[in-house]
Amino acid sequence: MPGRVGAAVERGRVPRWDVVDVTSPNVARMNNYLLGGKDHYPADREACERLLAAAPGARLVAEGAHRFLLRVTSHLAREYRIRQFVVFGAGLPARVDVHQIAQSIDVGSRVVYADDDVLALTHGRALREDGRRTVVVQADPLQAASLLLDPAVCRLVDFRLPVAVLMVSVLHRIPESAHPAGLLERTARLLSPGSFVAASHLVSEDAWVRRQADAVLLEAAAGRWGQVRARFEIEPFFGALPLLGPGLVDVTQWRPGCDRGAGRGSRAWAEHGGVAAVR
Repeated sequence: MPGRVGAAVERGRVPRWDVVDVTSPNVARMNNYLLGGKDHYPADREACERLLAAAPGARLVAEGAHRFLLRVTSHLAREYRIRQFVVFGAGLPARVDVHQIAQSIDVGSRVVYADDDVLALTHGRALREDGRRTVVVQADPLQAASLLLDPAVCRLVDFRLPVAVLMVSVLHRIPESAHPAGLLERTARLLSPGSFVAASHLVSEDAWVRRQADAVLLEAAAGRWGQVRARFEIEPFFGALPLLGPGLVDVTQWRPGCDRGAGRGSRAWAEHGGVAAVR
């Protein structure tokens, strides 16, 4: 059938994750659209327009979250000499990615991109992976423990040494049944001292906006969605992990330095995040 990659998902069946259905919106492709990319389809653009109708700042917030991801990578590489990074919810390749930042600081830096979206995996393996310093693997954040046993990952990353685990724009995607509030602490327990866990979460103080956005994103995630939360609901997500300054903040305000290109989020729509040290 024209316009479809792989076999179609028949109506009424359980969705398959090894095919790409371009007739339904997809979170990774929606984010690509919001970031000004080219890897999206009409269904993704239509869903983004519905999201933007409820949260007009969604495009700026998406950009701010990506800039946060890159700033965290740069900061941890420069200030703490982190040379190993694991990026969960990696999504589709961007114009500038984690491995480019890390390897510009130290060419020997190793980066693992993990995602469970078939298009993100396909494009990531084509554009990010080199097999020596950068690999792309199929995994979601709930599979962090099994990722440590993946042969492709173990050839690249030594988990006895410090690692930065990056879960930017990930926590709001995790269903409540999977206990997202404890995910960061569970992940930190797998890492050696001197490691870091960075994460962020979509936030809205407007209940109507949260309901509208969750409806759009639940469809785009084929039912595998968590929820947009109010700020007070995400404050416990880092648990007892010690946060680097300035703590849990709007991601555009996390050590922006000269990177002030993305607009700050609003009360109605923002992304808040932080970076925790593992001791």
